Amino acid sequence: MMFRSLIGLALALACAAPALAGTPVMLNAEIVDTDGHVTLGELFDDAGPAQGVVVAERRGPSVVLDAAAVQAFAHRYGLDWTNPEGLRRIIVRGDAVGSAGRGREVLSYAHNFVVGEVVQASDLIWSKAVGAPVDAPPGVDAVVGLAARRPLREGDPVENHDLTPPMVIKAGETVMVTYSDQGVTLTLEAKALANAAAGDSLNVQNPASKKVIEAVATGPGQAVVGPEALRLKADRNSSQFALR
Repeated sequence: MMFRSLIGLALALACAAPALAGTPVMLNAEIVDTDGHVTLGELFDDAGPAQGVVVAERRGPSVVLDAAAVQAFAHRYGLDWTNPEGLRRIIVRGDAVGSAGRGREVLSYAHNFVVGEVVQASDLIWSKAVGAPVDAPPGVDAVVGLAARRPLREGDPVENHDLTPPMVIKAGETVMVTYSDQGVTLTLEAKALANAAAGDSLNVQNPASKKVIEAVATGPGQAVVGPEALRLKADRNSSQFALR
């Protein structure tokens, strides 16, 4: 009797196995949320009966979902998403964004940033997004070493206008100012009157004479005046003109 029960149980499990297996699904190429309720059907193709299941609520123009959490949630409703691209975040935007660029991978921030914090490669991830920013950088190398111009949130797409070269000189600190021309080099200490990134012009003050002169920042606590400063400003203006 016990033997027959075990056989029956084994047959029941064997028959149930196909039903327990999840349905393979892929992340939709066009992820669009129209009503603030992000559903499995909006995230995955062929979600079947689970397409109306709400995954998250979108309170603003976008919502950032953890890819691993979405994968586990989908599995509970019989959907198997293997995440072949290795995504860590899924950015879902409202329909108002429009259809351009839907289903693209965009560079986004892995954590929050404070003003002035410098971006490293480990601070960036690729995420699935409905729309890509107009001034999105082409890749990680384009933004590594730049600093946050404003507070940035985890999951926000990277946009060029939110980043700036890091400050190498801070207002009030002592700066070594160098003048070089025809083999003559002079260096003096001056007080910085403004913050500056490398290549920026700033005013510095001679602490002895109180005279204020314009210099060009070249590195941490370093600036130049004279012919070298004029050359750096000309190079920078030429670069900015070429980008227009």
